Amino acid sequence: MIATWFKRIAFTLVGVALVVMAGLGAGSMFGFSPFGVKQTDRSQPALLKSIQDVSEYHAAVGNFEVLLDTEDDVSWIPDFIAGRRTLFVAAGSVDAYVDLSGLGDEDLMLSQDGKSATVRLPEPQLDKPSLDLDRSYVYEQNRGVLDRIADAISTPQQEQFYSLAATKLASAAEESELKQRAAENTEGMLTGLFGSLGIDVTFLDDASK
Repeated sequence: MIATWFKRIAFTLVGVALVVMAGLGAGSMFGFSPFGVKQTDRSQPALLKSIQDVSEYHAAVGNFEVLLDTEDDVSWIPDFIAGRRTLFVAAGSVDAYVDLSGLGDEDLMLSQDGKSATVRLPEPQLDKPSLDLDRSYVYEQNRGVLDRIADAISTPQQEQFYSLAATKLASAAEESELKQRAAENTEGMLTGLFGSLGIDVTFLDDASK
């Protein structure tokens, strides 16, 4: 009698489990949950850890895009079995800034009558590239059979593409006119600032130092 009772309970539990699993499967298939799943957000509020004073004038931003073409070959194995070639579109931006904190007395000279000034600005610097993850993606990828199986088991990592893209964007920024544009914009900003005070400003380059 007891054994029969336990069997009935076991069959009942199995039946309930099958119904639950079927309900969850149907919900996933048709985009709804029959059990009304509710998510509760118990996250803590963001805390301000520190504030840093900024003395850098960000004078220009360069927007870049690069198509990465990488290929991984496995020695002595045909490409259709192992190996992959990936085309990855990477987009991002690079800031050019002028650090005004290093200006000394010799870099900023005001005339005795206070109507003119000479300024020697430091050379513009480039910030680290900032990748736009929403605009960076795998455009095309050819994979061998073994690589397809590996990707089905574990999610492929894209950190290597982000790292390579950052390097490419940094090089492109160095070769561009971004620094020159930042210098011109900084001079324009200071010209307007001094002009509002009735002061004519002249900018000196490093050769005149």
